[in-house]
Amino acid sequence: MPDEAEHDDPGHAGASAAAPKLTLAQILEILAGGRLPLRFTAYDGSSAGPPDAALGIELKSPRGTSYLATARGDLGLARAYIAGDLEIHGVHPGDPYELLKALAGDLVFSLPHPRVIADIVRSIGVSHLLPVAPPPEEAPARWRRAASGLRHSKGRDADAIHHHYDVSNTFYEWVLGPSMTYTCACYPDAGATLDEAQENKYRLVFEKLRLKPGDRLLDVGCGWGGMVRYAARRGIRATGVTLSREQTAWAQQAIADEGLAGLAEVRYGDYRDIGETRFDAVSSIGLLEHIGVRNYAAYFAFLQSRLRPGGLLLNHCITRPEN
Repeated sequence: MPDEAEHDDPGHAGASAAAPKLTLAQILEILAGGRLPLRFTAYDGSSAGPPDAALGIELKSPRGTSYLATARGDLGLARAYIAGDLEIHGVHPGDPYELLKALAGDLVFSLPHPRVIADIVRSIGVSHLLPVAPPPEEAPARWRRAASGLRHSKGRDADAIHHHYDVSNTFYEWVLGPSMTYTCACYPDAGATLDEAQENKYRLVFEKLRLKPGDRLLDVGCGWGGMVRYAARRGIRATGVTLSREQTAWAQQAIADEGLAGLAEVRYGDYRDIGETRFDAVSSIGLLEHIGVRNYAAYFAFLQSRLRPGGLLLNHCITRPEN
């Protein structure tokens, strides 16, 4: 005979096949262990979290449920928001960081009992657990790029860079600030500004490559030329290459304005078209994400071929520990 206490255990709530379906708010509370840092409301009429919370999210459609249930990590959250299936409350749409910090820092999900998972699946419905097409704002799906035969060809890569970076330099000046550096910064201390943190990132790259005056540096995917100019200020003959015409124009003007034309150069083109060799160092900062795993061997082989014997390569990229 089963222990009567089992029926009072919230971890087994909804275990019976005859139990009513869970609401979306109940599901979220189960997954969050009842510790919601903000107010949650859903299109099924349910709600959870502190009623007087200053921050909130509103799930507006079943498609939003599918995004949240099928996309890894915060990708589903981003897709639901971009598609208009998720609204945020208590923050300005252009400055949502307090809400994001609450989600990242205080909302911790745990895996419930298998019987509860079964109830959650039954309540959501299998149809909502099947992946749906991402919002059109995203790049085409990987299988579509592969099917087109253009994946990571020079033409395809140029189109992708043009789409993302040739918006306008004025736009990126508003977003990135004076450093015009797109890749992540490294803060030397909590009080540092973004520009100081970006400068510190370049310092780390420079020192790890053991560069000294008179050396030659190749920076692939150089963006607006931040690393190129940092190195040139220290006596390095630095060459950068980017597939963005806007980035090239901005970087070339910055080089001229700083009087670095004798040492620094930024070219418009594909890194694979760099013909020079015997560089003392190569830096790749935030480019590997655009290469594609299947092309890693060719990518690193090419960069190695540009180095002199004993030259150093520094590759900086975003990784996922589970991939």
